[in-house]
Amino acid sequence: MAAAATAANLAGKQGVRVVVIGDPGTGKSSLVVSVATEAFPENVPRVMPPTRLPADYFPDRVPITIVDTSSSPEHKAKLIAECQAADAVVLTFACDRPATLERLSTFWLPELRRLQLKAPVIVVGCKLDLRDEQQVSLEQVMAPIMQTFREIETCIECSALRQIQVPEVFYYAQKAVLHPTAPLFDQEAQSLKPRCVRALKRIFILCDHDRDGALSDVELNDFQVKCFNAPLQPTEIAGVKRVVQEKMPEGVNDNGLTLTGFLFLHALFIEKGRLETTWTVLRKFGYDNEINLRDDLIPIIKWAPDQTLELTSQAIDFLRGIFNMFDTDNDEALLPAELDDLFSTAPENPWSSNPYVDCAERNVLGGLSLEGFLSKWALMTLLDSANSFANLVYVGYSGDFSSAFTTTRKRRVDRKKQQTQRNVFQCYVFGPRGAGKTALLQSFLGRQPSDALPMNGERFAANTVELSGSRKTLVFREIPEDDVRSLLTDRESLAPCDVAVFVYDSSDEFSWQRARDLLVEVATHGENTGYEVPCLIIAAKDDLDQSPLALQESTRVSQDMGIETPIPISVRLRDLNNIFCRIVHAAQQPHLSIPETEAGKTRRQYRQLLNRSLMVVSVGAAVAVVGIAAYRVYAARKNQSS
Repeated sequence: MAAAATAANLAGKQGVRVVVIGDPGTGKSSLVVSVATEAFPENVPRVMPPTRLPADYFPDRVPITIVDTSSSPEHKAKLIAECQAADAVVLTFACDRPATLERLSTFWLPELRRLQLKAPVIVVGCKLDLRDEQQVSLEQVMAPIMQTFREIETCIECSALRQIQVPEVFYYAQKAVLHPTAPLFDQEAQSLKPRCVRALKRIFILCDHDRDGALSDVELNDFQVKCFNAPLQPTEIAGVKRVVQEKMPEGVNDNGLTLTGFLFLHALFIEKGRLETTWTVLRKFGYDNEINLRDDLIPIIKWAPDQTLELTSQAIDFLRGIFNMFDTDNDEALLPAELDDLFSTAPENPWSSNPYVDCAERNVLGGLSLEGFLSKWALMTLLDSANSFANLVYVGYSGDFSSAFTTTRKRRVDRKKQQTQRNVFQCYVFGPRGAGKTALLQSFLGRQPSDALPMNGERFAANTVELSGSRKTLVFREIPEDDVRSLLTDRESLAPCDVAVFVYDSSDEFSWQRARDLLVEVATHGENTGYEVPCLIIAAKDDLDQSPLALQESTRVSQDMGIETPIPISVRLRDLNNIFCRIVHAAQQPHLSIPETEAGKTRRQYRQLLNRSLMVVSVGAAVAVVGIAAYRVYAARKNQSS
């Protein structure tokens, strides 16, 4: 009972709200009164007020509120509202009125689907005492309905008059909420769902302390104590292994219960209706009802807009270790199958979709090097630290959040101190369409521009750069030209940016003009918000004939704005002019390469003039104070002499 109570609490439910619906006269109100009073009522109101069953009514010790409803048309809006607020729905029909059973599939269940109801449904045949013995059994009648409407958790018959299976109706309703079937088991395939398998695999690995691929008797007992606060007797352990071996010989070996046997046991529990056993195990290891790591296990860390999180050396050492563990062919790269195996204890592979799917360097076989592996983790930490930590835990990291991540210093402070301690730099890539932004990112990953996968929206690329004997991670974020305006509507949009580059086609005058406009827009935004960033201009496609006007104008603008002259590169000729090191170098000197617009210069000159004026006033005031003090001394001495 204690274990079940713990499991219920971990489900996050302080109470379960059960709404009873169905055709008029099917016994809804009698069912509610009967479960509350344990007696059949003589006079039943048309609709009962909300009825509460105390926490100790069922073993899970979670109180239930039962809401009776009217199915009359004038109360339809209230009925809909109650269904949408329900944790579970009890849908009734009368055993002595076949028409009410037909209405389940012709009206009630389609109506609940129309409302997009997510709550489990318990179908209840009331008035069992009036049922004709010649009628087909409930299982036969309900089988095709349950095949069509998978939201039905279970079905049961009862009699309020005879007090037959009345409490069971609400026990199953509560159980469907606290220990739902849908996340764990595929009824059609009659097998555990992949997400459940992945979670149980993680739990198995965590409990296999000696890493021999099987749970020994000692490990099984430790698992039992952890989850259920009670040890297993040797005879019980032997009995469990015997059941598994009879049904699935590969489920047990000389070392103990294998992963196959562990999964088989849980499938067996679920098939026998003992879902609370599997849910207790999952919740003990930190899972919620969607089989994700619970939110309360991931602390909410607040940081300034110009601060970021980075992996600590402890987390990086752990990641190096699991990389080597899953590099089964020792080729210093994780092939797609090896990477899938590494994430097989997570709900899914977090890098199977954008922006992670194509953001790091791969070898010719599609393998991810250690540097690429760590770069992807750095990117995930930068974009979604909560997801990064959850996946660290899924793959076996045992430390807490603070041991996995460190918070960087504010960039404004870095500018004042004229240095940074960051190891991961984010570079925004601006430029007009066709300037060569994607080609720049592809070259960073050692690929041809044509290798880029089609992508809507922003594209990321992450890799390491070696500079002055130290290795830094550089993350490119390509900003589509059409997205710049919406990006800059956010006051803090440049806060996470360590350095920005502006790419233009050096053979196209109009490409330069658009890049210049983007540079002025970004620099103005930085000046107005206080989130100025170092900027570099990249003259791409240097293998083509340069536009003389673009060359002349870009040089003049860079000098006027106080930043480095455009850096020519040619991706086609692989002449990159050491661009990636230069970008990291600019990010490491956050007080330099910050462009200044004409408006910015005017404001700076005004502040300097104001400061000089204040200094003159201050000096004048100081002279006056000294003069007054001297006069007072002189006057005092004169009075003494007279």
